[in-house]
Amino acid sequence: MGKGWKAAGKLEAAQKKGAIFTKFAREISVAARLGGPDPEGNSRLKMAIAAAREASCPKDTIERAIKKGAGLDDSAVVEEITYEGYGPHGVGIIVECQSDNRNRTVSEIRNVFKTHGGNMGSDGAVAWMFARVSFVQAKKAGVGDPEEDAIEVGANDVHKEEEASLYSFYGSPEDLDSIRTNLTKRGWEVTAAELSYKAKEPTKITDDQRKEIFALLKELEENEDSHRVHATLE
Repeated sequence: MGKGWKAAGKLEAAQKKGAIFTKFAREISVAARLGGPDPEGNSRLKMAIAAAREASCPKDTIERAIKKGAGLDDSAVVEEITYEGYGPHGVGIIVECQSDNRNRTVSEIRNVFKTHGGNMGSDGAVAWMFARVSFVQAKKAGVGDPEEDAIEVGANDVHKEEEASLYSFYGSPEDLDSIRTNLTKRGWEVTAAELSYKAKEPTKITDDQRKEIFALLKELEENEDSHRVHATLE
């Protein structure tokens, strides 16, 4: 029984890694389609490639994704789609997806909401619960004063992440590029820079209710087509 369990575990790990690589490839493809296939002139593509390489994504997977985004093959175009809905206990949720099959994606996302006692709504159903913001994630060895740097680069807020020396900076949507550029000038290594969503007021829930919500968010995040998941939680 032990050997069989180990073999199954290896297969599951390989399947999870394959799903992660698929997500990286889709982000690379979208970035190449929107900003061109040259990473030196496309900061979103450059960061997507760097993140994929850090996760040991195969070189040919990266190259195929760039060609796909640039329209150099006949495969289906990957498009960005946003879905909104409510989880249990009134928690607002926005799911940003990247998909080459809109019908498949909407069916799967709706089913995940339903399975966990939530419901998917129409456009604008929960968007009012969020502010549209610039989101820049960056790290720096020997961090001095991130709050001072946030003020200097024009960010409105900064949060420490679990990973050592990794911080998230938030600002106005129109300041995305300037925050990213100025953090780089101040010695930060930018690992993500994108428009995002931030809850205006966190939904108040109990610890038991939080477990229910986390189960829903986890399944949404693990869906093959999901790219980012936002919730009105702290």
